[in-house]
Amino acid sequence: MLKLYNSLSQEKEVFQPLEPGKVKMYVCGMTVYDYCHLGHMRMLTAFDVIVRYLRFLNYEVTYVRNITDVDDKIIKRANENQEDYSHLAERFIRAMQEDIHALGLVAPNQEPRATEFIPQMIALIEKLVQKGYAYQAENGDVFFNVRRFPHYGCLSHRDIDELESGARVEINDVKKDPLDFVLWKMAKPGEPAWVSPWGNGRPGWHIECSAMAMALLNEQFDIHGGGKDLIFPHHENEIAQAEAASGKKFVKVWMHNGYVQINKEKMSKSLGNFLTIRDLLAQYPAEAIRYFLISSHYRSQLQFSDAAIPQAHQALERFYIALRDLPPATAVKDSPFEFRFIEAMNDDFNTPVALSVLFELAHAIQKLRDKDLPQAAAHGALLRHLGGVLGILQSKSKDFLQTTAKVDRELVMQLIADREAARAQKNWSEADRLRAKLTELSIVVEDGPEGTTWRYEVK
Repeated sequence: MLKLYNSLSQEKEVFQPLEPGKVKMYVCGMTVYDYCHLGHMRMLTAFDVIVRYLRFLNYEVTYVRNITDVDDKIIKRANENQEDYSHLAERFIRAMQEDIHALGLVAPNQEPRATEFIPQMIALIEKLVQKGYAYQAENGDVFFNVRRFPHYGCLSHRDIDELESGARVEINDVKKDPLDFVLWKMAKPGEPAWVSPWGNGRPGWHIECSAMAMALLNEQFDIHGGGKDLIFPHHENEIAQAEAASGKKFVKVWMHNGYVQINKEKMSKSLGNFLTIRDLLAQYPAEAIRYFLISSHYRSQLQFSDAAIPQAHQALERFYIALRDLPPATAVKDSPFEFRFIEAMNDDFNTPVALSVLFELAHAIQKLRDKDLPQAAAHGALLRHLGGVLGILQSKSKDFLQTTAKVDRELVMQLIADREAARAQKNWSEADRLRAKLTELSIVVEDGPEGTTWRYEVK
């Protein structure tokens, strides 16, 4: 029985989709004005695992993840670079797709861009104006009237009067209320603009996701996801817009992942404490980065340190060593390991417990290897199958254990061949010297009855 933590109710709930056997899911994607950092990829990977597991449970999942390709940050960066905003957005979309591909994320069924849905946004704003939930201010901008929506604050669990007392009131503010948020911005010189009933301009950020989600998944759907930082105001405003327009409950389950932290601070571009995925990929195998991202529960804060990804790599090594040299086999059926894995994932996608079950399975494989190789292979096939639900353990063991960007593979193979020749001649001092040289290169040499194998050790 799958249970999900719903940010709306602040409780774990038994998951029952609106339509049996089918799940409609929308996740707020990237605003493309820079490279993806580890915090962005934590969110993308968390919901990637959720999609994978829902499909493992045989749900038909329609997964929509948007791209914000026009907004203040994109326009500001483009102006700083003296380039067209669309060229900048396209460049960082390509970079994002490269990072996503490297970490093995499944492609969404649809990946709408904000600029492709301007007509739907305008239609939604028109409906809100007609129903009295939105108004055009003196400067031409269109705002949502928060006081008109009685459930405002339902997701963030904040009282509207408390929210207003903490809101910043700008000098000469044209809004009726400090909490009112913009739906349509009038065009400014040098900015992209679209024709609308209120004049040339562009949509506000919050209206984008409501319009795209409603256009692609209808007025009601099952799961809406994103980072915890989006709960207020972005997702709160999405609810207000969508439900004011439709009169229906917008989303059944709201899911939010925790931050990545460095020195107990949230990783973010504004704080300047971020690590880009492409920088990390230059240092570490992609699978080790992915393992680190799923090693903590998706709702918890994830602490990054210099040791974090090397430790993730070492954990993966244990799995791949267990899988090494096993013959092809069909996964063992009705295994208690699979039952416990499902039990962990059914508890709001508890990946740390699920991984602990996989470690127990890897240990069992090692014990079976010398006693019953076919059974070891069948358990190995199960380990790969369950690992695939988390997006790991799909490489060949030899490839993972020997792959690195830091070592000259030809040099390694030559040193190993020279060492084997020295051992054959019983020149132990030379063999030891060569082994020490390999150790300096972070190469672990393992001598066994079938010959010498090696693996790279991330430090």
